[in-house]
Amino acid sequence: MPQRLKEIGEKAKAAEPQLRTLGAAQKDRALLKAADMLVSHTQELLKANAADLEQASANGMKPALLDRLRLNPERIGQMAQGLSQIAQMADPIGEVLHMGKRPNGLLIGQQRVPLGVIGIIYESRPNVTADAFGLCFKAGNAVILKGGSDAIHSNIAIAKALRAALAECEVTPDAIQLIEDTDRAATEELMRMNDYVDVLIPRGGAGLIRSVVENSKIPVIETGTGNCHIYVDEYADISMAVDIIFNAKTQRIGVCNACESLVVHEKIKDALLPVLQKKLSEKQVELRGDAAVCGVIAGVKPATEEDWGTEYLDYILSIKTVSSLEEAIAHINRYNTGHSEAIITQNYEHAQRFLNEIDAAAVYVNASTRFTDGYEFGFGAEIGISTQKLHARGPMGLRALTSTKYIIYGNGQIRP
Repeated sequence: MPQRLKEIGEKAKAAEPQLRTLGAAQKDRALLKAADMLVSHTQELLKANAADLEQASANGMKPALLDRLRLNPERIGQMAQGLSQIAQMADPIGEVLHMGKRPNGLLIGQQRVPLGVIGIIYESRPNVTADAFGLCFKAGNAVILKGGSDAIHSNIAIAKALRAALAECEVTPDAIQLIEDTDRAATEELMRMNDYVDVLIPRGGAGLIRSVVENSKIPVIETGTGNCHIYVDEYADISMAVDIIFNAKTQRIGVCNACESLVVHEKIKDALLPVLQKKLSEKQVELRGDAAVCGVIAGVKPATEEDWGTEYLDYILSIKTVSSLEEAIAHINRYNTGHSEAIITQNYEHAQRFLNEIDAAAVYVNASTRFTDGYEFGFGAEIGISTQKLHARGPMGLRALTSTKYIIYGNGQIRP
């Protein structure tokens, strides 16, 4: 193991006992100071981010990914607001989940505790640096961050500000550490640091997540990609459907909860598709559809099998027609990534069947998939959207970054 990474692991492990026992008031004070520090260092953060944007643009990064990378005063303010919101939330550490008395008089309960040292590998989203720190810190964990090379200057500047805030509050700055090595070897080494890291969380594209899941020696919480569908039922309100699809597809295209795939009941396609095409043309959205779609509206590219399972992260939308709710559910469950799925309908029975039968972390009735987000769900900042089924699923807030231990009170019992 390179000496630098070994030192980071040792510092994180040494910081863990202090973080585990920090009181809520001290954690909240440090989080508020960190929020202030980000705002007061706005110009330094923007300067660092400009260097990243310039390099990424020169490397031909797509507009959607450039948008993920970009910081501005508003987004820095949102990062700070996220930390402030975390400070206002109840501290989960120490919470006793239940306590029961056994026949022998033992009181046995469960108490919420930190996970320990969390490693996070992520790509070109510098806001993750602040969000991950805030949630891990509030939940009593040390965090080791490995961001993408595209955002290295931004991440260094953010981490520096956060560490300065901790130091001012007399909390170990090693609660957050950033691996500044940008080569793949550093990422691969982090995945082998099981002596120091308790949990690894990847955030990024399918390739990154697959690599971490397949190669990590550390337990992984998988945050998945988002091939999110909206199903327009035969009983849908067309105006509502158009507004929701337009928002879910175009409000921000480079995010995992954007709509990538549309499923339309054949009985409503003639009324819906021309209106929808006109609305989506405002953002020059490219449509790729099956034969039935191509027969209703002009200028649609024929969809391939690959289109049904693609997370575009671009102004592209696939459209599949179906003849029943059952066919829609089967199609979505086959091609979705377990992230967020929605139905637009005025039929209560269809809505309930969709909720019950769709296999995903978040399932909506008559609302945009763009709401799958820790802030929108009231969790403050989020660590990611878990698409797995063990430990955590959906937007991961504070409680998803904790474990439990059993606590037992006795008065002299011995086992016979």
